[in-house]
Amino acid sequence: MFNNKKKKEVIAYIHTHWDREWYREYEVFRLRLLRVFDHVLDMLLEDKIPSFYFDGQVAALLDYLEMRPEKEDLIRMFIGQKKLFIGPFYCLVDEFLTDGICFRKNIEIGLKIAKDFGCKDFIAYFADTFGHSKNVPIILKEYGIDKAIVWRGCGELPSEFVWNKINTVNLIRGYYMDIFSSDKSIEEKAEFLKANLDKIAEKSGNTLLMPIGADHLDIPDDILQQIDSVNELLEDYTIRLGTPFEYFNAVKFKQKHNEELRDNSKTFILPGSYSSRMKLKQLNTECSYKLDIADKLQFNFGSKYESSIEYAYKLLLQNQAHDSICGCSTDMVHEENIVRYKKIMQIADSITEEIRLEQPENLTMTFKYLDKYKILEVERPTIDKNAQVIAQRKGFPSKLLYDTNKIPVTEDYTTLYTMLKEFNADDSPSDVLVDSSNIFNSNIRLEIDEGKLNIYDKTKCYKNFIEFVRCKDKGDSYNFGPVEDDVYEVAQIKSARVILKGSLRVTLRIVTSFFSVDVSLNKKSKLLNFKIKWLNLLSNKLWQVRFNFPTPVKEVSSEDMNLLISRKFDPDYNIREHLPKTKGIESKTNTAPMQRFVWTNKLGVITKGLTEYEVYQNSLSITLLRSTGVISNPKNPARSTPAGPPIEVPGLQQLGENTAEFSIGFFDVKDWANYVEEVYPQTIIF
Repeated sequence: MFNNKKKKEVIAYIHTHWDREWYREYEVFRLRLLRVFDHVLDMLLEDKIPSFYFDGQVAALLDYLEMRPEKEDLIRMFIGQKKLFIGPFYCLVDEFLTDGICFRKNIEIGLKIAKDFGCKDFIAYFADTFGHSKNVPIILKEYGIDKAIVWRGCGELPSEFVWNKINTVNLIRGYYMDIFSSDKSIEEKAEFLKANLDKIAEKSGNTLLMPIGADHLDIPDDILQQIDSVNELLEDYTIRLGTPFEYFNAVKFKQKHNEELRDNSKTFILPGSYSSRMKLKQLNTECSYKLDIADKLQFNFGSKYESSIEYAYKLLLQNQAHDSICGCSTDMVHEENIVRYKKIMQIADSITEEIRLEQPENLTMTFKYLDKYKILEVERPTIDKNAQVIAQRKGFPSKLLYDTNKIPVTEDYTTLYTMLKEFNADDSPSDVLVDSSNIFNSNIRLEIDEGKLNIYDKTKCYKNFIEFVRCKDKGDSYNFGPVEDDVYEVAQIKSARVILKGSLRVTLRIVTSFFSVDVSLNKKSKLLNFKIKWLNLLSNKLWQVRFNFPTPVKEVSSEDMNLLISRKFDPDYNIREHLPKTKGIESKTNTAPMQRFVWTNKLGVITKGLTEYEVYQNSLSITLLRSTGVISNPKNPARSTPAGPPIEVPGLQQLGENTAEFSIGFFDVKDWANYVEEVYPQTIIF
């Protein structure tokens, strides 16, 4: 008896997901790229495949052409024939650890390169990003991109939905379909594909989308023959090779979703990456800020630096690829990341200083608003009631270092003074005071009382408001691994002393059983500034600063792509009570990503590269450091299936010197940008 049931069409596209660096280093992967892409081009030339989707980025293509420049004409031909699809991004960057400025640069640089190669069709391709920011579609629309492909974080969403007005495809079974490269028989491959297609079909209509490819994977020579053989065995589906664009044209987008994509009930979102290798996050935040300032300056004063700025942004974007900024690669990969960050700062600082020294003295360039305090470095301290020396060092004056007609000599090596200067001073008396148990002004006060840190917001007192805590972490670079019966250690205050006293700034050093904490306060400021520097000698630990409120924390706002996002929490949820007992589960957490800012219960916290917060009962905690020692721990208590290779990476423990900086204040969340800009000034003084 014949089966007249109509088969569903499966549009399959051939791709490779190309991490420039991950469990192997960049140059090692690039040599593999040469072999893989050489073969892809040969297959396109011989019509063995109809098209190839190159992962939504151009960085890998540029890496290839740097070694194979003779292939450029062939690549341009295939792009023109719509057999090869590149862009729109320069690199596949993480969406939660990068800001909106860098994300726009990523699109601008990527589109410029892709269009130059002749590509005209673009999909925002996020096949392996660890969750997706709700603010991404807003940015995509600015560049005329109206399609997106996502995977992680989609929960129960269907194969196609409208995400903040962008038609979006959800890869139900992920991008990782490498069955055709396996040694299994055709019958076994057909059985495997049927099981996966059945699951895709549950969330799809009559047309299905299926990627063929995986991480750094080549294409089997007989892919067409394999598909023909599998089709003969599939009763409900017919697979044909095509492009994602064909799928977008074939299906209807009806269901709407306007929130972020961080639901890990179906796919891992690997939230421990928000705090893995915190030094990378700190360097990334500093570089993003400094490069943005240099870019604004060159736009206004020095367009001759345009190519240098783009070069630096490319370095930064390379470091923002998810396996790099997320801190889940080998130690050697991250050592190279740090070198890139140092290069970026060298470029940004040099451009800023060169432009500054070329301008008339006392010229002020303000990009958003005029900050009240500025930091200046001078050879001789100014005797000025509106200025205060806060540090000094030995070095060469900038005017010598950047003067191309002079070379600094030994005699020019001198003492340089860092001055805090008050602008638009109103001659009001100083209101900052400090002693061994208090630091305060007319807006905010920190008090040490009976070994506790109390905070006063005007007249309201928050008792035992700040604690420094740590616990065990049996996880890895992808997920915090809690221990069920673990109890947090709380740092005990041992002593405190004044280390800086002046009319504009005062500093109190608090010595705890964990580390020393320097707390600074400026005249009339609403922000207390904290700086911690310590020698970490402990492995497998999570370190946090905890803020204790009188009422439960139920909703938190934080910076996301330079905008605010609000998230609701169950304050009684405890991850230690919900560790997975079966395969394929990742524990839900009360942790979430942040960029520079987080706010709840009237408290705002601005950090310098601390990118993870946690909610539990009446507390908000910010991660200072999370140290583990393996890329993917097969015995991670919070994730019952590996997320990557179990490679030991001693650098992930972050033993040795570590720092953490943050500022706190009580204010309305609508004023958040002004307080962030107090920590990240937007004014340059010439």
